[in-house]
Amino acid sequence: MNTMQNEKLGAISELIKNRRSVRAFKSDPIDTGLITELLNVAVWAPTHGLREPWRFILYKGEARKPLAEAMIRTYTAEEKERLAAQKLDYFMQIPAHLVVVMNEDPRQKQWEEDFACVCCLIQNFQLAAWEAGVGVVWKTNPFIHSPNFREAVGVKPGEKIVGLLHIGYPEQVPAVRQRTDAREKLIIKESV
Repeated sequence: MNTMQNEKLGAISELIKNRRSVRAFKSDPIDTGLITELLNVAVWAPTHGLREPWRFILYKGEARKPLAEAMIRTYTAEEKERLAAQKLDYFMQIPAHLVVVMNEDPRQKQWEEDFACVCCLIQNFQLAAWEAGVGVVWKTNPFIHSPNFREAVGVKPGEKIVGLLHIGYPEQVPAVRQRTDAREKLIIKESV
C-alpha cells in the first residue's frame, strides 16, 4: 500500500471511529440542499444488482408535528399520559427527521440483500453527515412497525421502514464508548 492509500485509509478510519450518535441538537435549521447532498453520497452504498431499494421522506419545519403525533398515537394510554408532551417537544426541537424506506422483495435472498444495502446507505449518510459537522441518530423504535404510523407517514404496502434518522447540528457530542477488540471475536482457519 502506498503512502497516499495509507493517508486515505487513516482519514476514513478516523471518521468511522469518531462518529457518534447525537441525541441533543441545536435548534439551527438544516438546509434541505445539504441533506440532499449527504443522501447523494449515501446512495453509493453497495446495492446488489443496482436495485437501489430505498426512498426517503424528509420532515422539517411544521411537518415535524404530525410526524411526532403519528408516533405518539402508537403509544398505550399510560405512555401517552406520561410521555406525549415530552416526545412532541423533543421531535419539534430536532431540525429534521428522515424516514428511510425500502422496497420489500418477496424473495428472501433479495430481501436480505436489500436490507443490508439500505443499512449501508444509512451508515454512509451518518458518516458523510459527521464529516460535514451534522449529527444523526438512527432510531428503530417499535412505532416504525405500526400500520397506523406507516400509513400516516406515507409508507406503502410492500415497504419497510429501516430507520427514522434525527438530523441536526450537535448540541452535545456523546463521549467515546470503547468497542471490543475484533481479535476477541475472530476465529482464524488456515488449514484443514
